[in-house]
Amino acid sequence: MDDMVRNTKMKDVPSMRVDIEKFIELYNDDKAILLDIRYPFETKVWRVSFATLIPYDELPDRLDELPKDKLIVCTCPEEYRSNMAKEYLRYKGYDAKNLTGGLLGLMTRLKGGKAKDVHLQ
Repeated sequence: MDDMVRNTKMKDVPSMRVDIEKFIELYNDDKAILLDIRYPFETKVWRVSFATLIPYDELPDRLDELPKDKLIVCTCPEEYRSNMAKEYLRYKGYDAKNLTGGLLGLMTRLKGGKAKDVHLQ
């Protein structure tokens, strides 16, 4: 992880995030998954049916549930925990990015009839 930190440059930061429109495109093309890293008490209140649910503190024990051949888009309500999850996954060799705007931004984008923009598999 030391090398990853040492080798990260400011110019790399934008490429570590994916905006909501690009995520929807990648998801619909089966090139990305949405990883919801919220804790169970949060997902009991509301959840995203097309997301893979792995709480942040369970990531080390559940890596085998994540695909190595797709982009993993990490998300939480805003972007704090998902950013930590993204960095952890990158360290473990996964192609991972953080969702700009988090779940709250995604849900705002998909409200009403716009929910049809996501092609559920």
